[in-house]
Amino acid sequence: MNTLIIHPEDPTTTFLDPIYAGIPNQTRIQGHCSKEEVLDLIQAQDRVLMMGHGTSLGLLSMGKFQVNSFGWSAYIIDEKAVGLLRAKKDSLFIWCHAEQFVNEFGLKGFFTGMFVSEVAEAIAYGLPRVNQEQVDESNACFAEVVSQYLHLPIPELWQQVRLGYGKLAEAGNPVAHYNQARLYHTIH
Repeated sequence: MNTLIIHPEDPTTTFLDPIYAGIPNQTRIQGHCSKEEVLDLIQAQDRVLMMGHGTSLGLLSMGKFQVNSFGWSAYIIDEKAVGLLRAKKDSLFIWCHAEQFVNEFGLKGFFTGMFVSEVAEAIAYGLPRVNQEQVDESNACFAEVVSQYLHLPIPELWQQVRLGYGKLAEAGNPVAHYNQARLYHTIH
């Protein structure tokens, strides 16, 4: 199976790197190509993993991907990729509010809702008294558990991630507790 990994370069999301570190037959893009090239790569791959910062409108490019010779795109994954992503059954959408994007366009895969990965986000989303150690622990655990079960079909991946990551939530990590409740999957 060939896997495309779209993870725009950004120091605040490097905690996600372990998710795809051991994937064979991967093509990883982190920037410095055009949106058209990304769309061509999506079409050519069996599975697509998309991760980083995002909104309900898609995965942010973080200023790393060119739209065309005239400018840069705010989003590297947006409505222009939907037709190609509908054909993929093993997609992962790991960014804040990806569930809105996935649900709006009827896509399939494993995806996140609001995902707290920074102290400022924890505060903004009502998690007072969260410290950097708790955020780091949550981020590391999430990436480790997803990488461990990434080879499974999406429903099983979702179940195992909820269970494995849920152990940290049960141990009292408020960030993991918040995030674990916002992990989703759909197989249409």
